[in-house]
Amino acid sequence: MFLFISGTEIVFILFIVVMVFGADKIPEIARGLGKGMRQLKDATNDVKAEIQRSAEKQGINSDEITGNITKEIDDIKKDIDDVTGSIKRRM
Repeated sequence: MFLFISGTEIVFILFIVVMVFGADKIPEIARGLGKGMRQLKDATNDVKAEIQRSAEKQGINSDEITGNITKEIDDIKKDIDDVTGSIKRRM
């Protein structure tokens, strides 16, 4: 199961795409989507690199930042588990 869609639903969606756009346009659409995803990934990597460079200039260790973020995420997970645990017990 991929994204909560079954195989028959995927086939149906592909059939509709072929009917709407035609078989000759699908490679162009896929190529455009691929380029867009690549640009998004490159932009994300550029932002990450800029944040790391900025942190290094300020003397902040990236391991320290990720450690703080991981700690905060773990605290939030624990709080959520506490709340959902009491809800699950009531059901």
